[in-house]
Amino acid sequence: MKAVVHDRYGPPEVLRVEDVERPSPKPDELLVKVRATTVNRTDTAFRSAESFLSRPFTGLLRPKQRILGSELAGEVEAIGAAVGGFAVGDPVFGHLGAWRFGAHAEYVCVPESAPVTTKPDGLSFEEAASVSDGAILALNALRGANLDTGSAILVCGASGSIGTAGVQLAKHIGAHVTALCTAKTLDLVRSLGADDVIDYRQEDFTKGGRTYDVIFDAVGKYPFATCRSSLKRGGVYLPTDGLHHVLLSVWTSRIGDTKVVFRIPPRYAKEDVLLLKELIEEGSYKPVVDRRYPLTQVVEATRYVETGQKTGNVVLTVTKDGTRDGS
Repeated sequence: MKAVVHDRYGPPEVLRVEDVERPSPKPDELLVKVRATTVNRTDTAFRSAESFLSRPFTGLLRPKQRILGSELAGEVEAIGAAVGGFAVGDPVFGHLGAWRFGAHAEYVCVPESAPVTTKPDGLSFEEAASVSDGAILALNALRGANLDTGSAILVCGASGSIGTAGVQLAKHIGAHVTALCTAKTLDLVRSLGADDVIDYRQEDFTKGGRTYDVIFDAVGKYPFATCRSSLKRGGVYLPTDGLHHVLLSVWTSRIGDTKVVFRIPPRYAKEDVLLLKELIEEGSYKPVVDRRYPLTQVVEATRYVETGQKTGNVVLTVTKDGTRDGS
């Protein structure tokens, strides 16, 4: 089968497509024929290993995981003897789980217990592939804030993968959502349910005097020190990355009238994918796809992700109409 592999850390150019052995499912696994997957910031972080602190997990000198890709949509090709909840031919979507990879390939084995379920009706494979990572990371973060009906939340980086999910999920809860983004995505985030929108290039949200119950930094560019003055007394700041937030979480839980809540490691659960499927089918959630690339253009797709300018998700189409894209 074709797969995207890398044998050393470095820029996107270390990625290449080559033939590798097709995996065989264990008794509790599904073999999924991947129709679409994504390139997300977890993929880029593991490929570049920019932070040396990550290397005990990713491999000290070279990558432990040659094939990246954590979310997918496709069809069940085969099942292990102990699998009872899926059948061959089922269209499925979901996530491989925390720090599990392998979806940048024509086939991948997935434990039945993984956050994977049958694909929502009416959703293409490309759309379904883009649902899980950003939305589950947003769910993880938002659960640390105890959002309620009428809560005021500011979503920073509202047009990205995590941000577009955060806007929709917060609105579903009943919060009053203010979205921080660029002028070109104002209409998009409004369409996702944002009550107010701010073009961060034209307005500094910290200078207007408005305060929020929750500030969700979905893009990792608005530190707590910057946001603290815009939080109400008892307000919560929700980051999505940065290990220093572990210390800030402990510190602010004891001192001060605002808190940092940083939930790690991220928890990827099947019930989260089932919830997302339900929201999609009732019309309360929709995935946002910026660009689609064939698997053979993974380097170009990765370069685009690393510009930091993507809107929503970047999809890799692996197979279409029974054939390999780019072949």
